[in-house]
Amino acid sequence: MKGFMRRRGEAWELRVFLGADPVTGKKRYVSKTVRGGKREAQRTLAEMITDAERGLTVRTSATVGELLEQWFELASRDFSPKTVKETRGFMDRNLLPYLATVPLAKLRASDVDALYQRLLARGGKGGRPLKPATVRRIHVILRRALGQGVKWGWIGANPAAAATPPKVLDPDINPPSGGELGRVLQRAFDEQPELACSLLLAAATGARRSEVIALRWADVDLEARTVWIHRGVVVGVDGLVEKDTKTHSARRVSLDARTAAVLVDHYDRMRHRAEVCRTEVRADSFVFSNEADFSQSWYPDTVSRSFKRLCRREGMPDVRLHDLRHFVATQLFGAGVDARTIAGRLGHRNAATTLNVYAHFLQSADRGAADIIGSVIEFPTGEAS
Repeated sequence: MKGFMRRRGEAWELRVFLGADPVTGKKRYVSKTVRGGKREAQRTLAEMITDAERGLTVRTSATVGELLEQWFELASRDFSPKTVKETRGFMDRNLLPYLATVPLAKLRASDVDALYQRLLARGGKGGRPLKPATVRRIHVILRRALGQGVKWGWIGANPAAAATPPKVLDPDINPPSGGELGRVLQRAFDEQPELACSLLLAAATGARRSEVIALRWADVDLEARTVWIHRGVVVGVDGLVEKDTKTHSARRVSLDARTAAVLVDHYDRMRHRAEVCRTEVRADSFVFSNEADFSQSWYPDTVSRSFKRLCRREGMPDVRLHDLRHFVATQLFGAGVDARTIAGRLGHRNAATTLNVYAHFLQSADRGAADIIGSVIEFPTGEAS
Protein backbone atom coordinates (compact mmCIF):
# COMPACT_ATOMS: atom_id res chain seq x y z
CA MET A 1 0.00 0.00 0.00
CA LYS A 2 1.24 3.49 -0.86
CA GLY A 3 0.99 6.31 1.65
CA PHE A 4 2.29 9.83 1.92
CA MET A 5 2.26 12.71 4.35
CA ARG A 6 2.67 16.46 4.12
CA ARG A 7 2.77 19.36 6.51
CA ARG A 8 -0.30 21.59 6.71
CA GLY A 9 0.42 24.42 9.11
CA GLU A 10 0.41 22.96 12.63
CA ALA A 11 -0.73 19.51 11.46
CA TRP A 12 0.22 16.65 9.19
CA GLU A 13 -2.07 15.40 6.43
CA LEU A 14 -1.82 11.63 5.91
CA ARG A 15 -3.16 9.71 2.93
CA VAL A 16 -3.14 6.03 1.92
CA PHE A 17 -4.17 4.70 -1.49
CA LEU A 18 -6.61 1.78 -1.21
CA GLY A 19 -6.96 0.85 -4.87
CA ALA A 20 -10.05 1.02 -7.05
CA ASP A 21 -13.53 0.97 -5.52
CA PRO A 22 -14.85 -2.55 -6.28
CA VAL A 23 -18.30 -1.08 -6.96
CA THR A 24 -17.66 2.20 -8.80
CA GLY A 25 -14.12 1.60 -10.09
CA LYS A 26 -12.98 5.00 -8.78
CA LYS A 27 -9.71 5.41 -6.89
CA ARG A 28 -10.15 5.20 -3.13
CA TYR A 29 -8.05 6.87 -0.42
CA VAL A 30 -8.20 7.04 3.33
CA SER A 31 -7.08 10.29 4.92
CA LYS A 32 -6.33 11.50 8.41
CA THR A 33 -5.03 14.71 9.98
CA VAL A 34 -2.57 14.44 12.86
CA ARG A 35 -1.58 17.32 15.12
CA GLY A 36 1.86 16.79 16.61
CA GLY A 37 5.39 15.98 15.61
CA LYS A 38 6.71 14.25 12.53
CA ARG A 39 7.44 10.98 14.35
CA GLU A 40 3.87 10.72 15.58
CA ALA A 41 2.61 11.38 12.04
CA GLN A 42 4.91 8.68 10.64
CA ARG A 43 3.73 6.18 13.26
CA THR A 44 0.08 6.94 12.45
CA LEU A 45 0.73 6.61 8.71
CA ALA A 46 2.37 3.22 9.27
CA GLU A 47 -0.69 2.07 11.24
CA MET A 48 -2.98 3.27 8.44
CA ILE A 49 -0.97 1.32 5.86
CA THR A 50 -1.02 -1.80 8.05
CA ASP A 51 -4.79 -1.55 8.51
CA ALA A 52 -5.26 -1.17 4.76
CA GLU A 53 -3.04 -4.17 4.02
CA ARG A 54 -4.89 -6.29 6.59
CA GLY A 55 -8.21 -5.34 5.01
CA LEU A 56 -9.42 -3.37 8.04
CA THR A 57 -10.18 -0.28 5.98
CA VAL A 58 -13.40 0.04 3.99
CA ARG A 59 -12.54 0.21 0.31
CA THR A 60 -15.86 1.20 -1.20
CA SER A 61 -18.40 3.98 -1.00
CA ALA A 62 -21.22 1.44 -1.33
CA THR A 63 -24.09 1.36 1.13
CA VAL A 64 -25.40 -1.51 3.22
CA GLY A 65 -28.43 -1.63 0.94
CA GLU A 66 -26.28 -2.10 -2.17
CA LEU A 67 -24.39 -4.93 -0.51
CA LEU A 68 -27.59 -6.64 0.67
CA GLU A 69 -29.06 -6.56 -2.83
CA GLN A 70 -25.94 -7.92 -4.52
CA TRP A 71 -25.50 -10.60 -1.86
CA PHE A 72 -29.15 -11.66 -2.24
CA GLU A 73 -28.83 -11.92 -6.02
CA LEU A 74 -25.85 -14.24 -5.56
CA ALA A 75 -26.98 -16.28 -2.55
CA SER A 76 -30.62 -16.79 -3.53
CA ARG A 77 -29.60 -19.04 -6.43
CA ASP A 78 -28.97 -21.78 -3.89
CA PHE A 79 -32.01 -21.04 -1.70
CA SER A 80 -35.22 -23.02 -1.68
CA PRO A 81 -38.28 -21.08 -2.92
CA LYS A 82 -39.47 -20.73 0.67
CA THR A 83 -36.11 -19.36 1.82
CA VAL A 84 -36.05 -16.89 -1.08
CA LYS A 85 -39.46 -15.55 -0.08
CA GLU A 86 -38.66 -15.38 3.63
CA THR A 87 -35.22 -13.79 3.14
CA ARG A 88 -36.61 -11.18 0.76
CA GLY A 89 -39.34 -10.40 3.27
CA PHE A 90 -36.90 -9.92 6.15
CA MET A 91 -34.74 -7.67 4.00
CA ASP A 92 -37.66 -5.52 2.85
CA ARG A 93 -39.34 -5.25 6.27
CA ASN A 94 -36.52 -5.29 8.78
CA LEU A 95 -33.18 -4.43 7.21
CA LEU A 96 -33.49 -2.11 4.22
CA PRO A 97 -35.82 0.43 5.90
CA TYR A 98 -33.13 1.06 8.53
CA LEU A 99 -29.81 0.33 6.79
CA ALA A 100 -30.32 0.82 3.05
CA THR A 101 -28.62 4.24 2.87
CA VAL A 102 -25.99 3.67 5.57
CA PRO A 103 -22.47 3.68 4.06
CA LEU A 104 -20.62 0.45 4.76
CA ALA A 105 -17.72 2.56 5.99
CA LYS A 106 -19.85 3.87 8.85
CA LEU A 107 -21.63 0.69 9.97
CA ARG A 108 -20.48 -0.44 13.41
CA ALA A 109 -21.36 -3.38 15.63
CA SER A 110 -23.07 -0.93 17.98
CA ASP A 111 -25.34 0.17 15.12
CA VAL A 112 -26.28 -3.45 14.46
CA ASP A 113 -27.02 -4.05 18.14
CA ALA A 114 -29.19 -0.92 18.22
CA LEU A 115 -31.16 -2.26 15.25
CA TYR A 116 -31.74 -5.58 17.02
CA GLN A 117 -33.02 -3.79 20.11
CA ARG A 118 -35.37 -1.72 17.98
CA LEU A 119 -36.71 -4.82 16.24
CA LEU A 120 -37.22 -6.59 19.56
CA ALA A 121 -39.19 -3.61 20.86
CA ARG A 122 -41.32 -2.66 17.85
CA GLY A 123 -40.14 -4.40 14.69
CA GLY A 124 -43.32 -6.38 13.97
CA LYS A 125 -46.59 -5.49 12.30
CA GLY A 126 -48.24 -2.45 13.83
CA GLY A 127 -45.18 -1.76 15.96
CA ARG A 128 -45.48 -5.01 17.88
CA PRO A 129 -42.32 -6.67 19.24
CA LEU A 130 -40.49 -9.29 17.22
CA LYS A 131 -39.61 -12.58 18.87
CA PRO A 132 -35.93 -13.18 19.66
CA ALA A 133 -35.91 -16.15 17.27
CA THR A 134 -37.08 -13.88 14.43
CA VAL A 135 -34.44 -11.24 15.19
CA ARG A 136 -31.85 -13.99 15.23
CA ARG A 137 -32.88 -15.04 11.72
CA ILE A 138 -32.52 -11.42 10.59
CA HIS A 139 -29.07 -11.39 12.20
CA VAL A 140 -28.05 -14.44 10.16
CA ILE A 141 -29.05 -12.69 6.92
CA LEU A 142 -27.14 -9.51 7.77
CA ARG A 143 -24.08 -11.42 8.99
CA ARG A 144 -23.93 -13.49 5.80
CA ALA A 145 -24.33 -10.44 3.57
CA LEU A 146 -21.61 -8.52 5.40
CA GLY A 147 -19.43 -11.63 5.37
CA GLN A 148 -19.74 -11.65 1.59
CA GLY A 149 -18.73 -8.00 1.62
CA VAL A 150 -15.52 -9.00 3.40
CA LYS A 151 -14.84 -11.70 0.77
CA TRP A 152 -15.40 -9.20 -2.01
CA GLY A 153 -13.05 -6.70 -0.39
CA TRP A 154 -15.76 -4.11 0.18
CA ILE A 155 -15.12 -4.05 3.93
CA GLY A 156 -12.30 -5.28 6.09
CA ALA A 157 -14.33 -6.68 8.98
CA ASN A 158 -17.88 -7.89 9.56
CA PRO A 159 -19.76 -5.63 12.02
CA ALA A 160 -22.55 -8.19 12.48
CA ALA A 161 -20.03 -10.82 13.57
CA ALA A 162 -19.10 -8.55 16.47
CA ALA A 163 -22.73 -7.75 17.33
CA THR A 164 -24.80 -9.49 20.00
CA PRO A 165 -28.04 -11.00 18.68
CA PRO A 166 -30.67 -12.06 21.23
CA LYS A 167 -30.33 -15.47 22.80
CA VAL A 168 -32.93 -18.04 21.80
CA LEU A 169 -33.72 -20.82 24.22
CA ASP A 170 -34.56 -24.23 22.80
CA PRO A 171 -38.34 -24.58 23.10
CA ASP A 172 -39.64 -27.27 25.40
CA ILE A 173 -41.08 -30.21 23.49
CA ASN A 174 -44.60 -30.66 24.80
CA PRO A 175 -46.64 -32.59 22.21
CA PRO A 176 -50.28 -33.52 22.79
CA SER A 177 -51.10 -36.84 24.39
CA GLY A 178 -52.77 -39.60 22.43
CA GLY A 179 -56.10 -38.74 24.03
CA GLU A 180 -55.80 -35.03 23.31
CA LEU A 181 -54.86 -35.66 19.69
CA GLY A 182 -57.73 -38.12 19.39
CA ARG A 183 -60.23 -35.44 20.45
CA VAL A 184 -58.90 -32.99 17.87
CA LEU A 185 -58.99 -35.60 15.12
CA GLN A 186 -62.52 -36.69 16.03
CA ARG A 187 -63.75 -33.10 15.75
CA ALA A 188 -61.99 -32.82 12.41
CA PHE A 189 -63.57 -36.03 11.10
CA ASP A 190 -67.00 -34.77 12.18
CA GLU A 191 -66.58 -31.39 10.47
CA GLN A 192 -63.85 -31.62 7.80
CA PRO A 193 -63.04 -35.24 6.91
CA GLU A 194 -60.50 -34.31 4.22
CA LEU A 195 -58.59 -32.15 6.69
CA ALA A 196 -58.87 -34.94 9.26
CA CYS A 197 -57.32 -37.38 6.79
CA SER A 198 -54.31 -35.11 6.27
CA LEU A 199 -53.86 -34.61 10.02
CA LEU A 200 -54.09 -38.32 10.75
CA LEU A 201 -51.56 -39.01 8.01
CA ALA A 202 -49.19 -36.44 9.53
CA ALA A 203 -49.65 -37.93 13.00
CA ALA A 204 -49.20 -41.48 11.76
CA THR A 205 -46.09 -40.86 9.66
CA GLY A 206 -44.35 -37.91 11.30
CA ALA A 207 -44.14 -36.27 7.87
CA ARG A 208 -43.61 -32.54 7.57
CA ARG A 209 -46.51 -30.31 6.56
CA SER A 210 -44.91 -29.63 3.17
CA GLU A 211 -44.45 -33.36 2.57
CA VAL A 212 -48.03 -34.32 3.40
CA ILE A 213 -49.60 -31.80 1.03
CA ALA A 214 -47.11 -32.70 -1.72
CA LEU A 215 -48.29 -36.32 -1.87
CA ARG A 216 -49.80 -37.52 -5.13
CA TRP A 217 -51.77 -40.73 -5.48
CA ALA A 218 -48.82 -42.30 -7.31
CA ASP A 219 -46.93 -41.99 -4.02
CA VAL A 220 -49.57 -43.95 -2.08
CA ASP A 221 -49.71 -47.75 -2.12
CA LEU A 222 -52.92 -48.69 -0.33
CA GLU A 223 -52.37 -52.42 -0.73
CA ALA A 224 -48.87 -52.37 0.73
CA ARG A 225 -49.93 -49.62 3.17
CA THR A 226 -47.00 -47.30 2.41
CA VAL A 227 -46.42 -43.73 1.26
CA TRP A 228 -43.40 -42.58 -0.74
CA ILE A 229 -42.25 -39.20 0.62
CA HIS A 230 -39.90 -37.47 -1.79
CA ARG A 231 -41.26 -33.96 -2.37
CA GLY A 232 -42.49 -30.92 -0.50
CA VAL A 233 -44.78 -28.03 -1.38
CA VAL A 234 -43.89 -24.55 -0.12
CA VAL A 235 -44.98 -21.00 -0.87
CA GLY A 236 -42.51 -19.18 -3.11
CA VAL A 237 -42.45 -15.62 -4.40
CA ASP A 238 -44.95 -16.45 -7.16
CA GLY A 239 -47.14 -18.98 -5.35
CA LEU A 240 -46.91 -22.68 -4.60
CA VAL A 241 -43.67 -24.43 -5.55
CA GLU A 242 -42.89 -28.14 -5.55
CA LYS A 243 -39.39 -29.01 -4.36
CA ASP A 244 -37.23 -31.68 -2.76
CA THR A 245 -37.78 -32.61 0.85
CA LYS A 246 -36.02 -30.51 3.48
CA THR A 247 -33.12 -32.96 3.69
CA HIS A 248 -33.10 -33.64 -0.09
CA SER A 249 -33.77 -37.31 0.54
CA ALA A 250 -36.69 -39.68 -0.04
CA ARG A 251 -38.18 -42.29 2.25
CA ARG A 252 -40.91 -44.92 2.21
CA VAL A 253 -43.06 -44.90 5.34
CA SER A 254 -45.40 -47.67 6.44
CA LEU A 255 -49.01 -46.98 7.46
CA ASP A 256 -51.12 -48.61 10.13
CA ALA A 257 -54.37 -50.29 9.07
CA ARG A 258 -56.62 -47.49 10.36
CA THR A 259 -54.75 -44.73 8.53
CA ALA A 260 -54.77 -46.78 5.32
CA ALA A 261 -58.53 -47.30 5.66
CA VAL A 262 -59.05 -43.55 6.13
CA LEU A 263 -57.06 -42.93 2.95
CA VAL A 264 -59.29 -45.40 1.09
CA ASP A 265 -62.37 -43.46 2.23
CA HIS A 266 -60.68 -40.21 1.20
CA TYR A 267 -59.93 -41.64 -2.25
CA ASP A 268 -63.58 -42.67 -2.65
CA ARG A 269 -64.71 -39.12 -1.78
CA MET A 270 -62.32 -37.70 -4.36
CA ARG A 271 -63.66 -40.08 -7.02
CA HIS A 272 -67.18 -38.91 -6.22
CA ARG A 273 -66.07 -35.27 -6.54
CA ALA A 274 -64.41 -36.09 -9.85
CA GLU A 275 -67.61 -37.64 -11.21
CA VAL A 276 -69.61 -34.55 -10.25
CA CYS A 277 -67.00 -32.25 -11.83
CA ARG A 278 -66.51 -34.55 -14.84
CA THR A 279 -62.83 -34.98 -14.11
CA GLU A 280 -60.87 -37.96 -12.84
CA VAL A 281 -58.50 -38.90 -10.05
CA ARG A 282 -55.22 -39.65 -11.78
CA ALA A 283 -51.93 -41.03 -10.51
CA ASP A 284 -50.46 -37.53 -10.62
CA SER A 285 -53.43 -35.96 -8.80
CA PHE A 286 -52.60 -34.39 -5.45
CA VAL A 287 -53.99 -36.37 -2.53
CA PHE A 288 -55.11 -33.12 -0.89
CA SER A 289 -56.50 -30.56 -3.32
CA ASN A 290 -59.44 -28.18 -3.60
CA GLU A 291 -59.22 -28.00 -7.39
CA ALA A 292 -61.79 -29.78 -9.55
CA ASP A 293 -59.01 -31.59 -11.41
CA PHE A 294 -56.80 -31.99 -8.30
CA SER A 295 -53.94 -30.22 -10.07
CA GLN A 296 -52.86 -28.04 -7.16
CA SER A 297 -52.12 -28.93 -3.57
CA TRP A 298 -53.43 -27.18 -0.50
CA TYR A 299 -51.63 -24.09 0.78
CA PRO A 300 -49.42 -24.97 3.77
CA ASP A 301 -50.63 -22.16 6.03
CA THR A 302 -54.27 -23.11 5.42
CA VAL A 303 -53.65 -26.50 7.00
CA SER A 304 -51.82 -24.96 9.96
CA ARG A 305 -54.55 -22.40 10.64
CA SER A 306 -57.30 -25.02 10.41
CA PHE A 307 -55.47 -27.29 12.85
CA LYS A 308 -54.88 -24.37 15.22
CA ARG A 309 -58.60 -23.55 15.27
CA LEU A 310 -59.46 -27.15 16.09
CA CYS A 311 -56.94 -27.22 18.93
CA ARG A 312 -58.26 -23.98 20.42
CA ARG A 313 -61.78 -25.38 20.45
CA GLU A 314 -60.49 -28.41 22.33
CA GLY A 315 -58.75 -26.25 24.92
CA MET A 316 -55.22 -26.68 23.54
CA PRO A 317 -54.28 -23.23 22.18
CA ASP A 318 -50.52 -23.83 22.32
CA VAL A 319 -50.45 -26.98 20.17
CA ARG A 320 -49.05 -26.44 16.67
CA LEU A 321 -49.18 -28.60 13.57
CA HIS A 322 -45.44 -29.23 13.89
CA ASP A 323 -46.11 -30.80 17.29
CA LEU A 324 -47.51 -33.82 15.45
CA ARG A 325 -43.92 -34.66 14.50
CA HIS A 326 -42.95 -34.34 18.15
CA PHE A 327 -45.91 -36.56 19.04
CA VAL A 328 -44.65 -39.28 16.73
CA ALA A 329 -41.06 -39.10 17.97
CA THR A 330 -41.85 -39.04 21.68
CA GLN A 331 -44.42 -41.83 21.41
CA LEU A 332 -41.97 -44.03 19.53
CA PHE A 333 -39.11 -43.28 21.91
CA GLY A 334 -41.43 -44.07 24.80
CA ALA A 335 -42.30 -47.40 23.19
CA GLY A 336 -38.62 -48.31 22.92
CA VAL A 337 -38.20 -47.85 19.16
CA ASP A 338 -34.55 -47.21 18.27
CA ALA A 339 -33.38 -43.74 17.22
CA ARG A 340 -32.32 -44.84 13.73
CA THR A 341 -35.81 -46.09 12.89
CA ILE A 342 -37.40 -42.93 14.28
CA ALA A 343 -34.96 -40.75 12.32
CA GLY A 344 -35.86 -42.58 9.11
CA ARG A 345 -39.57 -42.09 9.73
CA LEU A 346 -39.17 -38.37 10.45
CA GLY A 347 -36.84 -37.80 7.51
CA HIS A 348 -33.87 -36.67 9.60
CA ARG A 349 -30.46 -36.96 7.97
CA ASN A 350 -29.22 -39.22 10.73
CA ALA A 351 -30.06 -40.50 14.19
CA ALA A 352 -27.76 -37.92 15.79
CA THR A 353 -30.14 -35.17 14.69
CA THR A 354 -33.07 -37.00 16.24
CA LEU A 355 -31.23 -37.59 19.51
CA ASN A 356 -30.18 -33.94 19.66
CA VAL A 357 -33.71 -32.62 19.09
CA TYR A 358 -35.26 -34.92 21.67
CA ALA A 359 -32.46 -34.84 24.26
CA HIS A 360 -34.70 -33.12 26.83
CA PHE A 361 -37.40 -35.75 26.42
CA LEU A 362 -34.87 -38.56 26.65
CA GLN A 363 -33.52 -37.17 29.92
CA SER A 364 -37.03 -37.35 31.37
CA ALA A 365 -37.51 -40.86 30.02
CA ASP A 366 -34.20 -41.87 31.58
CA ARG A 367 -35.75 -41.51 35.04
CA GLY A 368 -38.31 -44.14 34.14
CA ALA A 369 -35.53 -46.36 32.79
CA ALA A 370 -33.69 -46.06 36.10
CA ASP A 371 -36.79 -47.09 38.03
CA ILE A 372 -37.30 -50.10 35.77
CA ILE A 373 -33.72 -51.30 36.28
CA GLY A 374 -34.00 -50.75 40.01
CA SER A 375 -37.18 -52.78 40.21
CA VAL A 376 -35.81 -55.88 38.47
CA ILE A 377 -32.72 -56.32 40.64
CA GLU A 378 -33.66 -58.71 43.46
CA PHE A 379 -31.56 -59.10 46.60
CA PRO A 380 -31.84 -62.35 48.61
CA THR A 381 -32.46 -60.40 51.82
CA GLY A 382 -34.87 -58.02 50.11
CA GLU A 383 -32.63 -55.00 50.79
CA ALA A 384 -29.25 -53.83 49.53
CA SER A 385 -26.61 -53.85 52.25
